[in-house]
Amino acid sequence: MIEYPVDQLPQLIDELLQCDTTARKNKLLADAKEKLSTEHLSLLFEALPKEQRLEVWELLDEDTQHEIFINLGGDSCRWLLQTLDETQGFKLLDEVSVAELLELEEFIPERFIAYARQQLDEVQTKQYELAQQFDPEQLGHWLDFDALKVSEKLTVGGAQKILHKGLPQFTEVIYLVSRKGTLIGEVSVNNLLKAAESASLLEYANLDVASLHADDDLYEAAEVVIHSEAMAMPVVDAENKLLGRLKISSAYELRQEVTDEAAAKAGGLREDEDLFSSVAKSAKNRGIWLGINLGTAFLASWFIGLFGATIEQVVALAVLMPVVASMGGIAGSQTLTVIVRGLALGQVTDSNRKALLKKELRVGAVNGCVWAIVIGVLTNLWFNDVMLSITITVAILLNLVAASLSGVIIPSILDKMKIDPALSGSVILTTVTDIVGFVTFLGLGSLLLLG
Repeated sequence: MIEYPVDQLPQLIDELLQCDTTARKNKLLADAKEKLSTEHLSLLFEALPKEQRLEVWELLDEDTQHEIFINLGGDSCRWLLQTLDETQGFKLLDEVSVAELLELEEFIPERFIAYARQQLDEVQTKQYELAQQFDPEQLGHWLDFDALKVSEKLTVGGAQKILHKGLPQFTEVIYLVSRKGTLIGEVSVNNLLKAAESASLLEYANLDVASLHADDDLYEAAEVVIHSEAMAMPVVDAENKLLGRLKISSAYELRQEVTDEAAAKAGGLREDEDLFSSVAKSAKNRGIWLGINLGTAFLASWFIGLFGATIEQVVALAVLMPVVASMGGIAGSQTLTVIVRGLALGQVTDSNRKALLKKELRVGAVNGCVWAIVIGVLTNLWFNDVMLSITITVAILLNLVAASLSGVIIPSILDKMKIDPALSGSVILTTVTDIVGFVTFLGLGSLLLLG
């Protein structure tokens, strides 16, 4: 069985927290550096309570400190800069790349950003200034500047000499540009290695190059790269000047960001919230949505109150109400998750939404029939009441169908209204399924049991 780095994290965290000698901690940290990637080292650091973090931080060498710092979430990064003295904080920014600085400037204080900008060389400064011309949601703000480009007039031999100096990661083509930097075409590295040295690069060039534009939506561009089957795609400006590229590795990282953000928002959280952020901050982040949920819960309770007399006469209805609500909530959440993910990845459109709705309704109907019958049989065995069993059977069926319907329609409407469905969809969905379930169950109970 393959052991992945993330599988080793829990043991390393436990051992670090239980260790009481500096020598042992140094040994554990050396093992961690050998076994874990930079990203997982940062996860290890964030998993430690803040008191222990500083102890571990002081035992790390400067290179490891820098690597961990760059990969920390926003909350953790801010906390570290606030905790260290300013000299130590500035030192962490001595050798940041343009890409790292662009990420850090979203959440670190301005004085640290200003210091880091002063450390950039002339080329990096131009790259940084180019990135600032675009919004953070646009591709041009997050370019990979390591695209290998050569003059269209270069010979094969000249290009081969450049190749022998080494290739940037994920390079399968070199880009041909004009004197003004306009993208002309691309040449496969494999073809270039086999070509005659005296030949012109244009003889082997693909002039019909698929490119991305710097003002494209960042996440949509990432999906284009992922589905292109290319290791990278060139990025050009409005005048077709080659600015950089978007690599497949960066594209998958961006897709993961969408997934992580959606998962965090579904729980009313911020994606970069520190595992050990302050109680006040965590309470504030989560309290807002608890308040919203409270309002929707009272709405559902009001509907239950309409059937107070029925519940008083048939106590079994009160006993079984949580079953109806729970089944509807789970079924709706399953559909909601599928649709929200599809919206985030651009897979749900006006053209396929109707087909998705039909499919989810069928799923709701199938599960509704199966589980309604199961619950009806169990209810009859428990209470020995056929009419009560029929009541809950019909209620479960209708609620699961309604849940599937809501799971498609609610996120679609929220998306149209420019409201993030991952953030608010689950609260609205739960309210709908609760109300539909209670009204159906209690309404049928009034008709069939007291009629």
